[in-house]
Amino acid sequence: MKKKIKIIAALLAYSFAGYSFGQVENSTKFSQPRFNYYQDFLNFSSEESNQTRLDIFVQVPYAEVQFVKSSSGFEANYTVTVTIFDGKKERLIVEKLWTEKLFAQEFDQTISKSNFNLSMRSFTLAPGNYHVRTAIEDLDSRKTYSSENQFLVKDFSGEASLSDIMLIAKRNVIDGTSKILPNVARNIISHRDGIPMFFEIYSKQSGPVYLEYKITDKDQKVMFQKAEIRTIDSGKTQVFYTIDSLSLSLGNFTINVSLRDDNNNLLSLSSKTFTSRWVGIPQTIVDLDKAIAQIVYIASDKEIRHIEAAQDNEEKIKRYLDFWKSKDPTPNTEENEIFNEYYRRVAYANDNFSHYQEGWRTDRGMVFIILGTPSNVDRHPFDYDSKPYEIWEYYELNRSFVFVDETGFGDYRLVTPLYGDYYRFRN
Repeated sequence: MKKKIKIIAALLAYSFAGYSFGQVENSTKFSQPRFNYYQDFLNFSSEESNQTRLDIFVQVPYAEVQFVKSSSGFEANYTVTVTIFDGKKERLIVEKLWTEKLFAQEFDQTISKSNFNLSMRSFTLAPGNYHVRTAIEDLDSRKTYSSENQFLVKDFSGEASLSDIMLIAKRNVIDGTSKILPNVARNIISHRDGIPMFFEIYSKQSGPVYLEYKITDKDQKVMFQKAEIRTIDSGKTQVFYTIDSLSLSLGNFTINVSLRDDNNNLLSLSSKTFTSRWVGIPQTIVDLDKAIAQIVYIASDKEIRHIEAAQDNEEKIKRYLDFWKSKDPTPNTEENEIFNEYYRRVAYANDNFSHYQEGWRTDRGMVFIILGTPSNVDRHPFDYDSKPYEIWEYYELNRSFVFVDETGFGDYRLVTPLYGDYYRFRN
């Protein structure tokens, strides 16, 4: 025990020396995977009796897979596996595995944020609750990433019903046939392109129906509402609709489409969550006020007060973006490297250090955001003669930082404060 105390004391002394003081749809629990691939599950009516067609889309950005130089450019390969179990995950229903091959002529194409590969597979299932697992394996790096989801497969056997809503990234009409590129990531810049969508109506009768479109924020406040009358055929009717003239704040929203008869009776309801974004803002940011609070490790109190004192939301976002422009190391390019890196670290801290509070507010989160990834981490969670502790080493700074879990519940606290020049964001 004494030996252990001496070791920790020596480490603390070393750290102390040299310091300068001074983001439920259709009853579905849906989660996006931590690895930056995107997925969307959509219910449509099947031609098979008492069955539903489940379309699963998987979108993988080029920048998230490893490209290898080839004789004609750069190549990457990855596999997608979709496994469907019953709702309790006790019985395997079906599994599909396929390989995707990517090719780029120039290296810049392999890291471009605008390049991605989209794949889709359909499954015919009986209505009910299912557990759906998607997995991506990079065949060069052999890294595997996965996502687990509880999903409700709808029943379309009633008098009238709506399919799920597909958000549209791009639509072309060729020879009278619509070609749709789905917005799998569900990222919307509403003031630029509106919100285009597609869905189907299934009905046993033809005639007029009432469709109501509604957008609500996370607090269920109605941001948009509009109704229309449509004449539908018996069987299947495809609907393309775009919500125009709408400017949403940053954050998560829900589109609700309701189908009603001429007596205003609700026949069916379909919902879709999406994230409203602004051009140039990292995708991990979904709450402006929280994003402003999170710049505490790079902004002065005066700068934060200036942003928060804005008279309205538009002025607040302008001041916020002006702050980040002042930090841009390459102002003549579209990429703001510090902006993106800062919030990448915030997201990592939230994923890995959250406890009683969000990860970015913890001591480990603070050090990670300010100084970046440690050169080495020495963890001691189960030593019998000491409380759990971690030692983070930064070789380029010639410094170590010790975190101790005094409570034994994962609440690691920095033993020595971060003062002076070390309390400065480093890219």
